[in-house]
Amino acid sequence: MTISEGSKLPACKLRGMDSNGVYTVEIEKHFIDKKIVLFSLPGAFTPTCSAKHLPGFVEYSSDIKNKGVDEIICIAVNDHFVMNAWEKDQNSKGKVTLLADGNGEFTEALGLAMDRSNFGLGLRGKRFAMIVENSIITHLAVEEGGEFNVSSAESILKVLDKNS
Repeated sequence: MTISEGSKLPACKLRGMDSNGVYTVEIEKHFIDKKIVLFSLPGAFTPTCSAKHLPGFVEYSSDIKNKGVDEIICIAVNDHFVMNAWEKDQNSKGKVTLLADGNGEFTEALGLAMDRSNFGLGLRGKRFAMIVENSIITHLAVEEGGEFNVSSAESILKVLDKNS
């Protein structure tokens, strides 16, 4: 079952990495009393993800946060070492929090996983973006196929503008 607007985020754990080492983010606790933009992409260091998706959120992070968003989180079905290296490569620290859904448990619980084994990539997350307020999804945009339109930073900013 795919999650939808009005749904509560599933209780799962994601992992991040900073100068102190690996840390765990419990979705159930982290999203309480916050407005968060959460977006997912198929993988760190992949072409569209590295050239457009994450860079867009880095570029517009101040504009998005000025609309009352507490945090912008990017997830991918990658390990926390890869996400940490990508954060450095993309210069996103302090703008976008990069978290790993290493085994894809959160992505599967959302119903937004895809099998890319035929490309040698295994389980991946679909490209999507959502606005979450106090753990409830208030806006969800999932890309079809290999498209990159509705989950962009610019699209999320338009939704935030419309709702402010």
